[in-house]
Amino acid sequence: MKLLQDVHGGLDPPPNCDEIIVSSGYEYYHYNCDGVDDRGWGCGYRTLQTMCSWIGSQAVSQPVPSLQQIQETLVAIGDKEKGFIGSKEWIGSVEVGLVIDKLYDIPCKILHVSNGYQLNSHIQEIRNHFLSNQSILMMGRESDTSSKGIVGLATSSLTFDSYLLVLDPHYYELSTLDDNEQTTTKSSLQKDGWIQWRNINSFHLNTFYNICLPQTKVLNMT
Repeated sequence: MKLLQDVHGGLDPPPNCDEIIVSSGYEYYHYNCDGVDDRGWGCGYRTLQTMCSWIGSQAVSQPVPSLQQIQETLVAIGDKEKGFIGSKEWIGSVEVGLVIDKLYDIPCKILHVSNGYQLNSHIQEIRNHFLSNQSILMMGRESDTSSKGIVGLATSSLTFDSYLLVLDPHYYELSTLDDNEQTTTKSSLQKDGWIQWRNINSFHLNTFYNICLPQTKVLNMT
């Protein structure tokens, strides 16, 4: 299956907002995009693969790891036991940061947000990340372990509302035998909400969030 690139392209920001978007170059990894049906457990892996595709497009000549290679990496560094390989255990922001550090020599900062009410107080830190690193973030939370990629931030000077541009890896499409075939489009993904602007107040309030911020500026990638 051919992967779509920069699926946020052409999506308008919320009204009266200034936006900061990651630099172009990422591919959209999602459930079953490589023929592995990972519904129910693979969202963190897919967000990580999307992040790795961006890193590879910028400066680091390194293939995007497969699901098994991600698991093997976590076992090799001692974070997981050998039985983790081949399992359907999910990964979160901490594991994503460990893999990026190991494979690309890029340290990752983990921003812990104690609950959804506190997200707004971290907007400036997220803004600074996009300005200095320009790389995709991963956002995971406690209650349903649902991973999200964050590829942009928008803020309004009129209403003081803030929005995150969320890339959802839970999209599922049947794989095809033709690696060049792609049955969906950027516009359909945008229409169906797989990439969308979300008001910061729409996130769950009574759960903590961990956000992985790859410090790509160390490689002078931006």
